[in-house]
Amino acid sequence: MNRKYLKKITIGILLFPFLASIVAGEGFTVGKVGEWVTVKYDGKLVTNYVVGDSNKPYLWPLIGPGGKAMTRAYPMKKVNGERHDHPHHRSIWFGHQNIGGFDTWHEPSTILERKGSEEQKNKKLAGLGSTVHRAFSKLDGNHDRATIVAVNDYVDSDGKMLLADERTLVFRMGKDRLVLDFDIVFTAEHGDCRIGDMKDSGFSVRIPTSMDVDSKKGGHILNSEGQTDKGAWGKRATWVSYTGPVDGKIMGVAIMNHPKSFRHPTPWHVRTYGLFTANPFGTRAIAREKDGGFTLDAGNSFTLRHRVIFHAGDTNSAKIADAWKAYAID
Repeated sequence: MNRKYLKKITIGILLFPFLASIVAGEGFTVGKVGEWVTVKYDGKLVTNYVVGDSNKPYLWPLIGPGGKAMTRAYPMKKVNGERHDHPHHRSIWFGHQNIGGFDTWHEPSTILERKGSEEQKNKKLAGLGSTVHRAFSKLDGNHDRATIVAVNDYVDSDGKMLLADERTLVFRMGKDRLVLDFDIVFTAEHGDCRIGDMKDSGFSVRIPTSMDVDSKKGGHILNSEGQTDKGAWGKRATWVSYTGPVDGKIMGVAIMNHPKSFRHPTPWHVRTYGLFTANPFGTRAIAREKDGGFTLDAGNSFTLRHRVIFHAGDTNSAKIADAWKAYAID
């Protein structure tokens, strides 16, 4: 860069101070690209909020510290070395196997690729519902954070509305970490709604294949109660951390359950092959407690609150236990 050009930039910053923040780093920006919303930090992609591409909204990709992809790419993209299973595991999402009798967890591709007669598959396909994006009520990005607020309707196979949600996503960047607060308020806007006790339900992240325990590359699960790997499945905990290598560097995904979240501390449907789900609905199906199915009466609401930390290093070096304590009083 020549001196004359540098002089022009310096004069421009002095005359127009807002240019300094652009040169130094603009922080978060949030913008729409068609139906999708894109979140960037200092001009680099953090994630897309994807709608209209599945039977539920989801985030993908999720780019964490050091430019590392912190969720699995499949089924949005096939990457060599990844597991190509469970095509309904879309990076970061919420789904439930029984809302008003319909399944928003699975997708048609899931059912069609599994074993069973045509009659059995058609029955399951008829039982699929959708989480339909209604509107974005807030999109905002600034130096410190990005915010997305979206409203959705859960509908049956005929399009009948069963339940509504408003989800608030707040992204913040820290040293060697990206923090995502993901709150969902469910409201029975369309009348009483029965919500079942199911194993496959909840707020989920599908971690990179290289991080999962079964890949035997150093992946490890640890929860707040000290339970590890397979021993963490179905257990209640305030947080769970999943760590392992991504492109040769140890990285981690920690999900925290806020004390004001529905049925805190939540049971965890966390699998050694890479599924990572906070499931307060499956109290019988995974926690081996009493049936947790319930009817949400018309006009009533409940809330799920989670914080996800995508970080460099292992659970201890990232001080996840301390991070949960800070989150719990937030």
